[in-house]
Amino acid sequence: MVKKEMIAMLLAGGQGSRLGVLTQKVAKPAVSFGGKYRIIDFPLSNCINSGVDTVGVLTQYQPLRLNAHIGIGIPWDLDRNVGGVTILPPYEKSKGSDWYTGTANAIYQNLEYMESYNPEYVLILSGDHIYKMDYEVMLEYHKANNADVTIAAMPVPMEEASRFGILITDEANQITEFEEKPAEPRSNLASMGIYIFSWKVLKEALIKLSEEPGCDFGKHIIPYCHGEGKRIFAYEYNGYWKDVGTLGSYWEANMELIDIIPEFNLYEEYWKIYTKTDRIPPQYIAPEARVGRCIIGEGTEIYGEVANSVIGSGVVIEKGAIVRDSIIMQDSVIGAGAVVEKAIIAEDVKVGMNARIGVGEYAPSKYDPKVYQFDLAAIGEHSVIPEGVQIGRNAAVSGVTETADYPGGRLESGGYIVKAGGNL
Repeated sequence: MVKKEMIAMLLAGGQGSRLGVLTQKVAKPAVSFGGKYRIIDFPLSNCINSGVDTVGVLTQYQPLRLNAHIGIGIPWDLDRNVGGVTILPPYEKSKGSDWYTGTANAIYQNLEYMESYNPEYVLILSGDHIYKMDYEVMLEYHKANNADVTIAAMPVPMEEASRFGILITDEANQITEFEEKPAEPRSNLASMGIYIFSWKVLKEALIKLSEEPGCDFGKHIIPYCHGEGKRIFAYEYNGYWKDVGTLGSYWEANMELIDIIPEFNLYEEYWKIYTKTDRIPPQYIAPEARVGRCIIGEGTEIYGEVANSVIGSGVVIEKGAIVRDSIIMQDSVIGAGAVVEKAIIAEDVKVGMNARIGVGEYAPSKYDPKVYQFDLAAIGEHSVIPEGVQIGRNAAVSGVTETADYPGGRLESGGYIVKAGGNL
């Protein structure tokens, strides 16, 4: 039997429904980020940079692109004969098929995979956060405290604390109380959803709570371990960490990459972020083009004007087109004379000539105010925007649309058009 000191289990099955049209056909961890990467590249790169070479990736919702992206793990040096990266979808069992119903249930269903490495420690990660962290340092901390469970935690503004699992610790950083999304938080130390478990403790808790519906780490496993008197410690992290779960935070995290001194640096030699890249050609910027403060992906052609934007690979911005304060994902085309402002445009979108996206004043969403509450127009992948139409702020479009879909040539702010095959 092969023995690994620590293996990682990466939860990447989430739909990311608060990203609206961006995740209707793709799992949140597979969404593009920073012009070149996908969100899952960050925890995978952290693993290999931390010396963790055995990673199980648990997928469920729309896994095709994620599976194709990860492949056998070559970009992250995770194509190993022993260990490496393994995709773990829910599978048919003799007593029928079980979807993953909660974060801990997903891990429980893969006990056999973990057993096969007989690890001393298991690192539980989420596939949808942007950060750099050395998990080896966290493991050293776990060992030094003789801990059963270590939870990575970071201080958050008190007014946001009720969105997180909140930890209350003593002077030795041992957790005395754990509250999942409390209405009246008593601390601002938030769980980051990154856990190191001693394997025996994790296994016992998963088996014990296996019948719990929707079994979840924050709601069930951690409180159970706490109730059993296990040694649970908080590992405080003070670096950059962003949960890109909403359109607003996703847009902000991309825009922070183009700051003069970015808080999150993609260019550090010693902590590289790896990704699968199929693009070879360099970008082309035409003589009449104007480009300022942008990230521009490989193989992109710019003939128009681009400012304060993150442009993915293989994008074409035609002559006279203007793109400002926006994210344009790979293989999209912005037609001649079109204007795009404060928008997120997903992969393989065609914006017609002289169309305008992001016009007028903000208005609340008529579709889903919980998702669409930012000053951003969102266009789902493979959508087509006809020539000359105008799309307001905080609007959502999904699918191949025609001029007839836009009364008077306009989609008002807060409006939406969802065509067959597209759902928000």
